[in-house]
Amino acid sequence: MSSILRRQVFRAAAGSFAAVPRMQIQAIPARLTLTARSYASASAQEAPLKSNVSMTSSAVVSSTKNLIIDNTRIVAGVVVSRQPLILRDLSPFEQEYFLYQKQLERDNAAPFGAEFYFKKGSVAERRWKQQEAERNARSSTSTSSSSSSSSASASSAASKATGSEASEELTEEDRVAAMESKIEFNDRVTEADRKNDVRSLERALQRTLYLIVKKPREEHSWQFPQGGVRLCENLQEAASRELQEECGGNMDLWFVGRVPIGHHVYSHPKGFQTEAAVAVKGTKVFFMKAHIFAGQVQVDNKEIVDFAWVTKEEMKNYVSEDYYKVVEDMLSDF
Repeated sequence: MSSILRRQVFRAAAGSFAAVPRMQIQAIPARLTLTARSYASASAQEAPLKSNVSMTSSAVVSSTKNLIIDNTRIVAGVVVSRQPLILRDLSPFEQEYFLYQKQLERDNAAPFGAEFYFKKGSVAERRWKQQEAERNARSSTSTSSSSSSSSASASSAASKATGSEASEELTEEDRVAAMESKIEFNDRVTEADRKNDVRSLERALQRTLYLIVKKPREEHSWQFPQGGVRLCENLQEAASRELQEECGGNMDLWFVGRVPIGHHVYSHPKGFQTEAAVAVKGTKVFFMKAHIFAGQVQVDNKEIVDFAWVTKEEMKNYVSEDYYKVVEDMLSDF
């Protein structure tokens, strides 16, 4: 393309762009930036909820009217989860399986000599000899349990002698190296687990925790955060706004997709009216999914009076039986 033709194309594109009204140009939402925070961190003042939801359409039309379709009130709920932080404990069957696989791998390994893997006279070689002596001692003990008592005592004495000889070869350098290479694991049971603090996110590290809130009423008080969808507002925007109103802005969240993961329909008594004096026959709740990365819920004692982070099994003790049957399939077993 020649330079003259290129300039003409650029002028035509610039002229067509200038002819577009300003109202038709959509604003690009700002990129979400997450700072290093913990679950226990708290903000100094009230701030907008940090999430990946763009509120551009709600800013254009700030309507407070609830969305009602066919005399049914449309509500957006949020299933906020904290994912497991550590791997779960293996079951007895899984432990035996991995132990068996490890033993098979060791038995089928190529029979190279020790000098192939270790330098002769090195610390690693002496440490390996000690570990071999311990393994031989354990295997001799397990084998001798099914044999006579005399042969068992003889093999045990031989294994102890082998272990003592290997231990005598260890020097002070070996002991220091063993202490430095020792890995200390943190306790898998936290202080929040011991206190059964259901408000803490530092508990049940092996399980998925879900946020439920308590409304100031007698029946059906415990549920997921939810609220009515306004006109010109999609489900994701409504869920983010309701979460901000009920639980504060001290949470870093990520909404997973724009499609609900489930819904719940229930009927109202005859003559029931909303706050805007509109008669409705029922409510349909659409549940959106979100993950929390940092922060914590802030109770305002207006919209909600209490909250809890619970597992799937613990949720049975809070919500009603009918409500649990509806949301049960949306929750993870781990």
